[in-house]
Amino acid sequence: YKYQLLEPYILNVGIKGYTVDIRYLKLEDNGKLKIEAEYAWDGPSGPTIDTLNFMRGSLVHDAIYQLIRLEKLPYSYKKYADLLLQKICLEDGMSNFRANYVYQMVKIFGGAAAKPGSDKPDKKICVPK
Repeated sequence: YKYQLLEPYILNVGIKGYTVDIRYLKLEDNGKLKIEAEYAWDGPSGPTIDTLNFMRGSLVHDAIYQLIRLEKLPYSYKKYADLLLQKICLEDGMSNFRANYVYQMVKIFGGAAAKPGSDKPDKKICVPK
């Protein structure tokens, strides 16, 4: 992972009717998503540049994709997550052209990243003394 959250981030993502409480991620029944400090994510994926107007969207998008992969949310929320990414990027000052490009790329190529069961197991790396 390229990035790690320094403090908790809370956003009402509008996904209601689900209660999820796993390490680093909490989704309340009212749609409030809390991402805990130290959550790690890879930032924007694909052929793109990691810009400030992309970071918050990539954080929320990756968190929702993780909930889908872990089967805490149905796969049908992938499209919602993709549209939310576009919306947040626009709110953060991304151009309409680039935000639409971002949406099209995750719409077309994001399926594998949201596929249930595609999470890789954590690896422990030991460094010799």
